[in-house]
Amino acid sequence: MRVARDRDDMLIEVCDEGIGIPVADRQRLFEGFERGSNVGATQGNGLGLAIAKRAIDLHGGSLSVASEVGSGTRFTVRLPGSPRAA
Repeated sequence: MRVARDRDDMLIEVCDEGIGIPVADRQRLFEGFERGSNVGATQGNGLGLAIAKRAIDLHGGSLSVASEVGSGTRFTVRLPGSPRAA
């Protein structure tokens, strides 16, 4: 995890070295009850990223993902330092 400032914005990066997210799964990644096709028996309900994305959107921020299957994933949150119209 890394936290930094970019001008007035706050950046939060969360990285792992896990299984990665297949390209085909990324377009619905932030929708409720969606899970990666490669999660196997790993438990979860597919709500975590949908909730995080909604909360970030409500704060006028953005959430992006970069991933490579077998190498891990990086989520980047950008939150404005001053209020923006949502």
